[in-house]
Amino acid sequence: MAENYYAQKKYSNAQILFEDLFPVFKGTARFEDLYYKYAYSAYYLKDYTTSENLFKTFVETFPNSPKAEEADFMRAYCYYKQSPKPELDQTNTTKAMGQMQAFINTHPLSARIPEATSIIDEARAKLEVKDFKSAELYYNLGFYKAAAIAFSALIDNYPDTGKGDEYKLMVIKSYYLYANNSVEERQAERYDKVVAECTDFVDRFPESKLAKTVDYYKTQSLNNINSKNEQTKKAA
Repeated sequence: MAENYYAQKKYSNAQILFEDLFPVFKGTARFEDLYYKYAYSAYYLKDYTTSENLFKTFVETFPNSPKAEEADFMRAYCYYKQSPKPELDQTNTTKAMGQMQAFINTHPLSARIPEATSIIDEARAKLEVKDFKSAELYYNLGFYKAAAIAFSALIDNYPDTGKGDEYKLMVIKSYYLYANNSVEERQAERYDKVVAECTDFVDRFPESKLAKTVDYYKTQSLNNINSKNEQTKKAA
């Protein structure tokens, strides 16, 4: 009946009977297949927390099984299935990346490597979106120094991103507004920081279409520095 329920995709019914059969078949040749289907029953019921643990136990209990590689992949895949929208906590996304990388390292010849790699890339992109939204929120709230630091971290943490020049421009804009809103005696040194970031932009992204915008912020910052210096001379 358990096998019939499973074949008919009545996984909740099958799961109950599989549990009842554990004491009977544990230690026999049939126990492996029973446990395998039990783990998948939880997965098909979208109970990914339970199924992750069951696939993990399957690998630990039957390490030499022909199905061990599949179960190892499915364990990581269960974390991937629990990965939420970028706005939410990304603990499971990070775990999915780690488990998929562990799978790749453990099974370097697996036919599932391309899928595992694709999932890692997708998860990393989701983390990047989350970090971007956090940096953007700082900027929109007017916490410009925090925004500049957060956008800089995006560049460092995601060196392969296709948006590096956009993030760098946001660093520049954030530091510019930070300087612009600072007390007068601190403005010159903070505009210096903007100029330094603009110079670094040109070194990093010499072909960027954003170069003209960056040049604008550099020119404005230099003009502000010169203006401050002139005011200091007159005051002296």
